[in-house]
Amino acid sequence: MLIYLKKFREQISEQTRRSGVATNRTRRRTLAWLPAAALLLASTVTNAYSAPKTLLVLGDSLSAEYGLARGTGWVALLEQRLKAQKNDTRIVNASISGETTSGGRARLPALLARHQPDVVLIELGANDGLRGLPVAAAEANLRAMGDAARKTGAQVVLVGMRMPPNYGRDYADKFYGLYGKLAKEWKAPLVPFMFEGIADKPQWFQADRLHPNAEAHPTILKNIWPQLSPLLGAK
Repeated sequence: MLIYLKKFREQISEQTRRSGVATNRTRRRTLAWLPAAALLLASTVTNAYSAPKTLLVLGDSLSAEYGLARGTGWVALLEQRLKAQKNDTRIVNASISGETTSGGRARLPALLARHQPDVVLIELGANDGLRGLPVAAAEANLRAMGDAARKTGAQVVLVGMRMPPNYGRDYADKFYGLYGKLAKEWKAPLVPFMFEGIADKPQWFQADRLHPNAEAHPTILKNIWPQLSPLLGAK
């Protein structure tokens, strides 16, 4: 900003020197506008910087409050926490129960165009894994989603998931590893495991043993918060 004001001052001085008609009074009147111009420019920069952000959550049933009372899932808890901090982030929860990475990939372009998010949190892949779908396909879909979001200027947060041991060590390791691989490729924040501190507590799951109950969701938010909050200007 100071550079622009300096150039403006130099341009005024050069113009008055060439014209030979500007008086000292004219110069004083012209330069008197500089503080006001500085204030206006600073206000514009501040407003642009402090404009509320938009967060797009693209997930499956784990983010769509499956089997829960409305307002008790981790996304709703996130919104409540931000409001308590007087943070005006707008949250668009585009999560759908049963969603796969291919479904998210198909839906994302329209969501990006409509909401123009500043941050895109991708919580997908669990349904791919539970169905035993190829890890390479899930990786390709996640990469396409991350690349699409980043091309719009949005920052990406990737949420990882593990498969139960009965899916085989090789499949489980490859599935879990794809999240770290993509996050490293994008230099993006990674939540290594959404169920950290939850997976070994059967009392925190619904009857299907797959979906966390309301008691578990504060811990899910606790796992996600450190990677997400800095991008939203939250504490």
